[in-house]
Amino acid sequence: MKLTPITDTFTVASQPDESEIAILGTHGTRLLINNRPEHEEPGQPDSAVEAAAAEAAGLRYRHIPVTGGSITRTDVEAFGQAVHEAGGPVVAHCRSGTRSLTLWVIGEVLGGRMSRDDVVAFGAERGFDLSGALSWLRVHS
Repeated sequence: MKLTPITDTFTVASQPDESEIAILGTHGTRLLINNRPEHEEPGQPDSAVEAAAAEAAGLRYRHIPVTGGSITRTDVEAFGQAVHEAGGPVVAHCRSGTRSLTLWVIGEVLGGRMSRDDVVAFGAERGFDLSGALSWLRVHS
């Protein structure tokens, strides 16, 4: 699992395995958000497995599955609410971290905490292509 800190309390990650989820609990993470649809690729742990691993590690768990082309405002709002209500550090993951960061960035722009003009550079500075987030914002806001 590759972890990319975004803020002091929000990190995006690639797909963790059960042992990596257990480690998150020892590092102060409060919430694990899974943004992957079930069975997206062979060998991917399903949500029930992740939820059990998170619970065993003392983490809360949310499954907010999205694909790049199907993100809705409801998805963005659910994601933002989960992060806001976590009460501490959050790790959100998908296959690479891009979808999780996309959800977060869209919420930041819609909430007025980030300019849409900064989205692509913000992603590039962290190793992510957020052109999809910018396209979403052009269509939906």
